[in-house]
Amino acid sequence: MVPPASSSVEAPSGKDAAYENFPVGSFLLPARLRPHVAVFYTFARAIDDIADTPTLTQEEKIRRLDGFAAALKGDSADPAYAKGARLRESMAATDVPIRHGLDLIAAFKQDAVKPRYRDWDDLMGYCILSAAPVGRYLLDLHGGSRDGYGPSDALCMTLQVINHLQDCQDDYRTLNRVYLPGDWMAAEGAAVDDLDRDRCTPALRRVIDRALDATEQLMIEARRLPAGLVSRRLALESGVIVAIADALIGKLRREDPLARRVKLNKASFLWHGLRGAAGSLR
Repeated sequence: MVPPASSSVEAPSGKDAAYENFPVGSFLLPARLRPHVAVFYTFARAIDDIADTPTLTQEEKIRRLDGFAAALKGDSADPAYAKGARLRESMAATDVPIRHGLDLIAAFKQDAVKPRYRDWDDLMGYCILSAAPVGRYLLDLHGGSRDGYGPSDALCMTLQVINHLQDCQDDYRTLNRVYLPGDWMAAEGAAVDDLDRDRCTPALRRVIDRALDATEQLMIEARRLPAGLVSRRLALESGVIVAIADALIGKLRREDPLARRVKLNKASFLWHGLRGAAGSLR
C-alpha cells in the first residue's frame, strides 16, 4: 500500500556533508558522476533525518520511510517524496540497483523501533544495512572492485561504529538509542545511564575500547579497498577515507567522547586526507 500524499514529510536536521567523517562527492571523483553522488547523499540524509527526529512517533517514521521506498521503486508519484524519485532516475541512468537505497530505508526503519543491540554481531547486522550500501553504491557507480564488496563493507561499517562512538551520549539522551553491544556492557559492569555522565566511567571506557578493538579488525580488510578499485579516482578518495578512519580510531582511544565530541580539526582532516591519497597512489 502506497502511503497517502503529504505536503511535508521531511524533517531536516541541519546536518550536511560538512558533518560527515568523510568527503562527500569531493573533487577527487569524476565530475560527471558527482551530481549522482549528490542525489544519493541528499536522499540518504533525508531518510536519516526522519529516523532521527525525536518528535515523530515510530508509526509516523515508518509511514514516511515507506513513502520514500514507494517513490524509489516507482510506486508513487507523490511530490513530497521527490528525493526518492530523483534517486530512482539517477540509478536508472547509471545502471546502479535501487536495492542500495532500499537497504538504507530498512536500516532507518529499524532505527525507529530498535533502541538496543544484543551483541557485536547484532550491531554489524544493522551496519550492513545502514552503512555498507553507501560504499556499494559508490563501487557500482564507479565500475566496481576486483575484491568485491568486502573491503568497502568493512570500511563503511568502521565509519558507522566511529560515528556511534562519537555520538553515543547524544543518541542516548535524544533518542534513547544505544549502539554499544549489550553483552559487552553487562560483562564490563557498565550501565546504560553511564552515557548520561559528563565523562566515561572506567566500565564504559572498557566497552568503548572493546568496540575500537573490533573496529581495528574491520580496518584490516578495509585497508585493501583502494588497491582493488577499478576507478583510480575512487581509489584516491578511498585512500583518504581509510586514513581518516585510522586517525579517528586513534583519537577515540585517547579522548573521552562524553566529555566532548571527538573529531578531527580541519588541519588534521586535510593532513590525514593527503597522506591517504598519497598512499593510494603508491
